[in-house]
This record gives sequence, structure tokens and C-alpha cells, in this order.
Amino acid sequence: MSKLTPRDMVLVALFAALAVVAALLFRFLGGMIVPFSLIPFVALLAGGLLGARLGAMSMAIYTLMGVLGVPVFEKPPFGGPAYVLSPTFGFLLGFISAALITGLILRGRRDAGPVRLSLAMLAGVAMIWVVGLPYLYVILNYYLGKSLGLSEIMMLFFVPFIGFDFLKALAAGVLVRMVGARLPMPQEQRN
Repeated sequence: MSKLTPRDMVLVALFAALAVVAALLFRFLGGMIVPFSLIPFVALLAGGLLGARLGAMSMAIYTLMGVLGVPVFEKPPFGGPAYVLSPTFGFLLGFISAALITGLILRGRRDAGPVRLSLAMLAGVAMIWVVGLPYLYVILNYYLGKSLGLSEIMMLFFVPFIGFDFLKALAAGVLVRMVGARLPMPQEQRN
């Protein structure tokens, strides 16, 4: 594993900060268990522009800041170690996975064709849900004592949001294609 260059550190910090801004934008919708969020967009963009390692690192830093108590999450308590027991914490882990898988599929090729770019973005969205929904199910049913079946979880927490996530993936893919072609590659992707 190569060392991080100062440029890499700045880019990782920038995308962690973008995740914070994305979370704070929709804090006023705090009544929902699974809030509408722009963080999936940021995670896909991070993986697409920074690559697997740096993209995942940026989302991990965002998550770590919140777990350490910085109030950066969308839902109360907005941060702290207890947030690990929040039903939505699994989605935060999913954002890390999404950036990682998006970057791995693109393998540093920001000029990837539409098929590879679409596959990367859709795989990133899938990772968010593959990690987030089981975590949500376990916390709701076994920690909070709610009795929700898999079909109820899907209807309440997946169906209303997946269309929006596809739109975020489309927007992230377009930006990766447009912006990525104009940016120099991070050091890790040049090797």
C-alpha cells in the first residue's frame, strides 16, 4: 500500500467534507427512519473520481467522525458511539462499500465507456442496499423490538428510495465522466 500524497489527503478530506454537507442539507427531514440523502451520490462520486482506496477512505473518515462524536449524521443523535445502534448505521457502512466497489470496477478509468460506468454506479448503489437493509432489519427487529418482516422492510425502506438512488447514480456517472476526464489521476491509479 502506497503512502498518501498531500494531494490525496486533500481529496479524501474534501469528499469527507462533501458527505458532511450532504448530510446537513437534509437534516430537516429527520422524522423518517431512512432519510432522503445525497450521501449515496457523494459516495459514488468519491469512488468514481478518487478510486477504490481513496474513495472508501473518504467515506470511512466521514463515518468515523460521526462515531467519534462529531455531529455530522442526518438523524439524531447526529453522532457518537451509540449511533452504531441506529437502524441507518448500516447505510453508512454501505457508503464505504459503494465507494470501494465503484472504484474497483472503474479501476482508475474515468474515461470508461457507458457500460462500465453504469455497471460501476449500479454496483455501488447495490452495495449501499446490500449492507444497509440487513443492518436495518436486525436493529429494528432485535434491538428496537419492532416486528417487521422482510416484505415490510422492503416496502417501507427500499421501494420509496431506490428510484432516487438510481437518479443519484446517473448524476454521479455523468459527473465522473465529465469531470474525471479533466482531472489528473491520483497517484495510486497511475501505477
